[in-house]
Amino acid sequence: MKKVTVIGLGTPVIEDMTSEELALKQAEEKAWNDGAFDRALNNLRETRNNLLAKTDWTSSSDLTMSSAMTTYRQALRDATNGLDTVEKVEAYEFPTEVTK
Repeated sequence: MKKVTVIGLGTPVIEDMTSEELALKQAEEKAWNDGAFDRALNNLRETRNNLLAKTDWTSSSDLTMSSAMTTYRQALRDATNGLDTVEKVEAYEFPTEVTK
């Protein structure tokens, strides 16, 4: 594998990686790939939390939450259930937004 080293005033030099550099690069790539599921799930949770926050006003004690809103909010809270692979997380579709 090659690497680019910049010398002097920005002159790039392409050279082979040492075995230590290659091992470090491979370890970094493995660590990144191993964290793919957690990153995907965290992104889904962030979107879910934002959608829940948009409807928090409906849970005020002086309002009666509609059945549709109750179902929608529960579906959002259940969004991560059964998602155990990156592919399942990426394929997840949020429920249709309810506004009342």
